[in-house]
Amino acid sequence: MKKTDIGVCMVMYGVCAFFLYMTLQLPKAAQIYPLCVNALLAGLTTLHAINMIRSAIREGVTSGLEDFRDFLPSQFFTLFIMIVLYLALMPYIGFYPASFLFMTASLLFLRVKLWQILLAEIALFLLVYFAFTLFLEVRLPEGEIWYMLEAVE
Repeated sequence: MKKTDIGVCMVMYGVCAFFLYMTLQLPKAAQIYPLCVNALLAGLTTLHAINMIRSAIREGVTSGLEDFRDFLPSQFFTLFIMIVLYLALMPYIGFYPASFLFMTASLLFLRVKLWQILLAEIALFLLVYFAFTLFLEVRLPEGEIWYMLEAVE
């Protein structure tokens, strides 16, 4: 077992608690699916914790910090800022344009080949469009800017 895994489990239980709190704010009819997903996440986290304990008994405890020896802070923080910008832009320009900009910028930053970027974007956008927009009829953020532009015309 790695000591760093303890932190991961604690964070995941915190995420579960936060989502449970948020789910209980929804109308009763809308709570079923999020509660099931949250229960699944909590259950998987518990299974991971059980495996950690079994591993600690069998093999002992290691620090886990050796996994971070190749950690690049500049890369991490640049991508973190990109994620924050993505989440901040999405309500204003919409899901699809914000996702396109985020994917392109982050994959270019990570030096992914252009043809792989295009292939990934096409595949993910088709998947999201058909699965969420058409099949599940989920309303994705459309962007306030488009409503403002329509009002000007």
